[in-house]
Amino acid sequence: MTQTLHRAGKSGRGDRPDPRAVVPGLLICGAVALAATGITMLLPAVSPLLLAIVIGAVVANVVRLPAAAAPGLTLASKTLLRIGVALLGLQLVLGDVLGLGFGMILVVVAIVVGGIVGGLLIGRALGIPFARRLLIACGMSICGAAAVAAVDGVVEADDEDTATAVGTVVIFGTLMIPAIPLLSHAMGLSDEVAGLWAGGSIHEVAQVVAAGGMIGGGALTVAVVVKLARVMMLAPVVTVLSIRQRRATGVAGKRPPIVPLFVVGFVACAILRSTGVLPSAVISVGHEAQVVLLTIAMAALGLGVRMEVMRRVGWRPFVQAALTTVLVAGVALGGVLLAG
Repeated sequence: MTQTLHRAGKSGRGDRPDPRAVVPGLLICGAVALAATGITMLLPAVSPLLLAIVIGAVVANVVRLPAAAAPGLTLASKTLLRIGVALLGLQLVLGDVLGLGFGMILVVVAIVVGGIVGGLLIGRALGIPFARRLLIACGMSICGAAAVAAVDGVVEADDEDTATAVGTVVIFGTLMIPAIPLLSHAMGLSDEVAGLWAGGSIHEVAQVVAAGGMIGGGALTVAVVVKLARVMMLAPVVTVLSIRQRRATGVAGKRPPIVPLFVVGFVACAILRSTGVLPSAVISVGHEAQVVLLTIAMAALGLGVRMEVMRRVGWRPFVQAALTTVLVAGVALGGVLLAG
């Protein structure tokens, strides 16, 4: 199947790929992204990225996609996603993150490192293959589906691993949106502490925004800043994994770069935003471009989710995701209370 799709992306002129081969897949992704964006106009609290994953998954399991769509889906889920992740750096202002204080920054590091290490150990105990449990652990610990796709770019994971990890992010991240506000209220946490907890424990940026809005008060602002601090951890985590992959593949294997180009772009965008030299119009355009690219990329990831794959991988990945979600939330709550 892979060889057939590969040949479909070639032109008759040697081995040079035909740019037209990506058009069908990109059109399908664009249609899904457009539908997701249209729904968010009616329901502003819903993330277009998450909707794109869900709509894409529904389409993929209701309609048989043509083989000609494969090159475009690959371009969207890899190249466009990496560009979108790089532009995500424009959302980061390093001064805001540093303003959390040294103690809270340590908590963010503990959340990400503890979530990844703990998630890997949980996955190993459940007998889950390394690449799959790594994608799930990173998705729960850093920034959801974007982290899954970024890590997928530097480790040897297959489509089944990626689809499983993205599916778990959508399920458990969505469950966290009402869970954190309800638990915060039950425990009598202040709005600020609840916001810090939401930012430290919920998977996707959009999910954090939704939960922060439900909490109210000043929760939304601190929740987003903490979440963006977790997003910043994407760069060192991917770099470490890339170095590990280089060592694992050896001299003869295909070795990824020490620092992937999209990570360099992510850091560069964050630094540029933090210097204050970028006009607000440029930041605004960059933000819109990032949302569009990531929505299209999420549509491609959703189109790769098949129910038969979910059934085939079994219950273990979902148990790992659930336990890792609880672990991340527990570390985040303990750290927030200690730092506060």
